[in-house]
Amino acid sequence: MGEWPRDGRCDQVRSCEDWKKSGIIRTKGRVLGQGGNPMKKKSQSKAAVTRRSFSAGLGAAGIVAGTTPFNIVRAQGAALKVGVLLPRSGYQASIGQDCQRGVDISAGILKDLGLPSLQIMNADTETNVDVARSRAEKLISDGAQLLVGAFDSGQTSAIAQVAEQKGIPLVINIAAAPPITEQGYKFVFRNFPTGVMILRDAFLNQKEIFQITGSAPKTAVMLHVNDTYGTSIQKGTAAMFPKFDMPYKILQEIAYDPTARDLSVEVAKAKATGAEAFIAVSRLNDAILLTRELIKQRWTPMAVLAIGPGWYEDQYLKTLGKLSDGPISLVPWYDPNKKLSKVLEGALAKAYPGVGMSTNHVYTFEALLVAADAYKRAGSADPKALADAIRTTNITNNVSPGPGIMFDAKGQNDKLKGSAIQNRGGKLVTLAPKEAAEAKPEWPLKPYDKRG
Repeated sequence: MGEWPRDGRCDQVRSCEDWKKSGIIRTKGRVLGQGGNPMKKKSQSKAAVTRRSFSAGLGAAGIVAGTTPFNIVRAQGAALKVGVLLPRSGYQASIGQDCQRGVDISAGILKDLGLPSLQIMNADTETNVDVARSRAEKLISDGAQLLVGAFDSGQTSAIAQVAEQKGIPLVINIAAAPPITEQGYKFVFRNFPTGVMILRDAFLNQKEIFQITGSAPKTAVMLHVNDTYGTSIQKGTAAMFPKFDMPYKILQEIAYDPTARDLSVEVAKAKATGAEAFIAVSRLNDAILLTRELIKQRWTPMAVLAIGPGWYEDQYLKTLGKLSDGPISLVPWYDPNKKLSKVLEGALAKAYPGVGMSTNHVYTFEALLVAADAYKRAGSADPKALADAIRTTNITNNVSPGPGIMFDAKGQNDKLKGSAIQNRGGKLVTLAPKEAAEAKPEWPLKPYDKRG
């Protein structure tokens, strides 16, 4: 995928379907024709005046006041306008762009499922909380009838506040911080496990792996990013760890900045503890840095146990090659045995050859699946009708592990199950839970200096 524009204007990144089909691209303040050449200003002005005159006429006639805005009433066969917020630039750019692939491959699958069309309005959060908030506001003012996003918990929290304030449904694709669905919001829904759910399944899946291998570490050290997600996992681990009777003791917790370019000191501290297992709560770039430091400092722990993204990312596997093999990620994933998983994987392989399916694609696609399903059942783009329809979602033909997609009173899908996956020769295999497993663990971690 090519590099996304860095200025983050949502109307400059992948404009609406009718513009794309005509080859016309909208940019801020002007319209570009085929090949990106400016169109004649006269045509642009005339269209703008017509729209303003139409809106002004409605206002003068008193039609707008006291009624549902005309841009959220469903016309016959009209596509639902969905604003998708992702970090397409900044230090999370590669993950945001990977999530976009889940958007790109969704249209054909949704159509085959008999669901209505979605008109995607893309926005770049720039990996920044304040930008995420302003982009959400801009999308809504530009006519978005439902929002999806935004991978990062901090950015998603800001977007959730906007969505609730404006009364526009938000379907979270990826964001685990528990407080997001503890605010009493009526327009916010999350088809992704909370940090507490991730930790619960991380502990259970580790114990399943230890039982299968007949081996377990006695000590561990945790390195975690100091952002919203990393801090919530660290605090959750401290609170929940005693309840699961784990076979190892965590000797030390080491926090670091996810934008750091040198993690040699942090890895040296971790190595000095003498811990057998290395627990990581990372992002992509720092996962690569940490691996390179493990190699440089000649330290191969019994296991690398990752709770979060980074270690399973396609770019991690391709950047490190054989050196990427072995880490076990304890994360939200997909059930490879489900029928729709195979459909989604096939669509991804066709559109993006060589890209392995991951959390980014799965949960971004499922967020759009929720949106389309709710739109069909609501029969309207009215935000309250959409929110009511999402609240009664019951999708059993899905991709993620568990019985399906449904939401509790807080807007959380509490039926989701986490997985344990392992890097194997540039691919990822599911080790646990048992009902979704497709391979046995390779244990312990093969020494980095004996990989050829």
